Amino acid sequence: MRTSSVVLLPHAPSSVSIARKRLSTELRGCGVFDSVIDDAAVIVSELLSNALRHARPLPSGQLRVTWSCNRETLELAVSDGGAMTEPRRNRPALSSLGGRGLGIVETLAECWGVRHEDGATTVWAVLRTYRRADGESTSMVTPAIHPALAEDLLNGTW
Repeated sequence: MRTSSVVLLPHAPSSVSIARKRLSTELRGCGVFDSVIDDAAVIVSELLSNALRHARPLPSGQLRVTWSCNRETLELAVSDGGAMTEPRRNRPALSSLGGRGLGIVETLAECWGVRHEDGATTVWAVLRTYRRADGESTSMVTPAIHPALAEDLLNGTW
């Protein structure tokens, strides 16, 4: 199985739910496990929310969301027109209301990063899946929860 999509969306909050629904529908149609779909939807939500909050749209006035799934990995990416700062994981105080987005991405994804190309900034993340010999997924790597997130969860501040 190999599937990939490119979706151009308005630089607007409504784009988050549109992207989540389209991603979930397409991955479900390809037989991807619900646990992987759920993690992918959270990651796309976080990446899009960060682009909406911190970055300019692409020259077209839009944001680009892409995903590519093969037998072993699912890569998700959100491209925008860039910002004054580089996307990076924060370590917010327990009382902070925000700043946890890329920490969540880091916890759910196998890896993530940022690339700059053709006037766009793209933040990407990769989820790993494992497949049986017949091509079906058998499980997803479940990374250990990040200590800062665990502490937030235990304290009820997340």
